[in-house]
Amino acid sequence: MELPKFKQEFNRPGIELLPHRDPFLFVDTLLSADETGAIGEYTFTAERNEFFKGHFPDYPVVPGVVLVEAMSQVAGASVVARGVLGEQAAFAFAAIEEARFKRPVRPGDKLVTVVKIVRERVPLGVYEVTGYVGDELAASAKVKCMLMNGRK
Repeated sequence: MELPKFKQEFNRPGIELLPHRDPFLFVDTLLSADETGAIGEYTFTAERNEFFKGHFPDYPVVPGVVLVEAMSQVAGASVVARGVLGEQAAFAFAAIEEARFKRPVRPGDKLVTVVKIVRERVPLGVYEVTGYVGDELAASAKVKCMLMNGRK
């Protein structure tokens, strides 16, 4: 599978871009972005992701809600990296639509998220997010997020 190309390469750690912290930070790196979309990645590991202990311990998989969160965080990291809201950006789900899960994501899997910006005008961003493990589609959704300037 060939990933789309975006104008700006960032290779910035998610921790520099998002207000989230462990155990709820799911972006290792924002790779690239522009006004049309973004690409980011995160590797799920048993050491960082304690939910594996209880979410089907004999066959651990990433919960679907965590996959949607991880993919949406790439959209949020892109908002900050591109300066849409400034460095103090905050985000909250307004809606999650059309979520689909095509393959399990397991410990050790790297999720590569491709974000397509459908609409992005403060206070609302609409994004189509798609997550891949290798060349396989793992999950997709359409998410609407409140875009807020200033963390409290």
